[in-house]
Amino acid sequence: MPLTVSAPPAGVVVVHSDIWCSFAHIAVHRLHATRARLGLEDRVRFDLRAFPLELLNDAPSPRPGTDSEVARMASLEPGAGWQLWQAKDWLYPSTTLPALEAVLAAKDQGLHASEQLDLGLRRAFWAESRCISNRKVILDVAAATGAVDVTALAEALDDGRARAELSSHAALSATDAITCSPHLFLPDGTDHANPGIDVGWEGAYGVGWPVIKSDDPTVYEDLLLRAAV
Repeated sequence: MPLTVSAPPAGVVVVHSDIWCSFAHIAVHRLHATRARLGLEDRVRFDLRAFPLELLNDAPSPRPGTDSEVARMASLEPGAGWQLWQAKDWLYPSTTLPALEAVLAAKDQGLHASEQLDLGLRRAFWAESRCISNRKVILDVAAATGAVDVTALAEALDDGRARAELSSHAALSATDAITCSPHLFLPDGTDHANPGIDVGWEGAYGVGWPVIKSDDPTVYEDLLLRAAV
């Protein structure tokens, strides 16, 4: 039986993405910012699911690739938080799997806890140059959210209860059901890959840079209104 994505319940937007992905960083920021501007915090939740690029590519995300994206993507959405990597080279994360697993594990505490941890981990990587591969960094980010029970999250990471779910998301990501990071699914059955942004690439990844053909951030207002209960 082919793997598929079911429409989420009313009031939920499903987001398949990787934390390493600059386009997903923009999408998640816009989801949060637009939801707040529309006053929909109590009517819409975000269900974050993993699109683990390193498993799809059989290799960690190359730092030259993320470095090449920072300036161009920051110009589209500076409020998301960006900087070129400022920490020691050996602290650059070699994997996002522990962070992705933590976001999934936090769902045991509700979607609010999970989405706040996800947002914090994205900012930790893209804007604060923190090694989100590291367990202590993940738990420190969780504590800073004010929304996550850190002791419960640590227990979930220790017993690996979200690891099977992460593996199932990886398997789904390898099919045509999910086309990219980010890929959003709405309660009305529609799906939207990298909403509002049409992008190309100049040169090979890690050598060239993204070329933005068009960007329409206003699409998030329509997406959230359609998801709201």
